[in-house]
Amino acid sequence: MHSLEDWQQIAFDRFQKKMTDKERPFPCIPATIGFAKNQLRYGFAGDPMDPAAIKQTAVMLREFSLHSREFGSNTSLIIFYKSRDDLSVEEYEQLFWVQLTELSEMDNAEWPNQIPKDPHDPLWEFCFNGEKYFVYCATPAHKNRQSRHFDTMMLAITPRWVLREFMKKEPLASRIKSQVRKRLQKYDSIAIHPDLNSYGADDNFEWKQYFLRDDDTTISKCPFHRLLGTFKNK
Repeated sequence: MHSLEDWQQIAFDRFQKKMTDKERPFPCIPATIGFAKNQLRYGFAGDPMDPAAIKQTAVMLREFSLHSREFGSNTSLIIFYKSRDDLSVEEYEQLFWVQLTELSEMDNAEWPNQIPKDPHDPLWEFCFNGEKYFVYCATPAHKNRQSRHFDTMMLAITPRWVLREFMKKEPLASRIKSQVRKRLQKYDSIAIHPDLNSYGADDNFEWKQYFLRDDDTTISKCPFHRLLGTFKNK
């Protein structure tokens, strides 16, 4: 980390503080475990409004996809963007979906056969380089949901296999999920978002959980689209 630019070092330091805060513990317990065990991996991209940042993210996610199973059962790829703090939650939401859509168009791998292509199917989830992922976004604009607040725009990209391994550890997984919800209630100044749900449930849509607004509203249609069957080299 000694070679980081100033903004990158500041972002990492603040992330470290968030993950290790004992007085106000971060709600996502698996994330704090992953940090403590040095299983998380980190990347830095430029301004998310700059197309070059999407290319940077694509390179990092492709590399992570190839090696994620070497890092541990609580691994995620954490990407910090060099972003301004003068955008609204809704503007960050638009930026996030542009990032995800453009990122997908840079993916040369075929969409996994078992994953629906329609985000409005309960079994849909974001895929890249043949790997299935859950994507979490935090922004400087979030105030009520401190669990979704960070000083720069940040993505936490977690492989589905990590989540599957976690769910195998019943009843421990159930206890941890219960503790996570209790932490959320204390961490945020607003009630748990109604879109938080479990993958595969008939009333669950993964895309709604990627970016939670700072209130209980949500967009009615997923903005993500992929030019399926058209794989571009960029």
